Amino acid sequence: MSRTALEPGAKNTRPLCIAGANACPPEDVGGPPGFSDFLQAIVDPMHPEHLAMWEWNGGFFDPAGFDFNAVNAAMQKLRL
Repeated sequence: MSRTALEPGAKNTRPLCIAGANACPPEDVGGPPGFSDFLQAIVDPMHPEHLAMWEWNGGFFDPAGFDFNAVNAAMQKLRL
């Protein structure tokens, strides 16, 4: 097996996110069925629950969004 720059070693001792996709569901969204309902409402301005979901979430939600920096910062705080 060849060594890569991401294997643990003297210079690389902490976890690092190198790939990911999509945003995680908001806290307390109601599991998979609730997340599905949330997504339908948040992306459709004509949906009857659109404004309520927007307000509940605290604003814009990008279901395809993924923030490597936020993930890595959160893992650093855990000191894994």
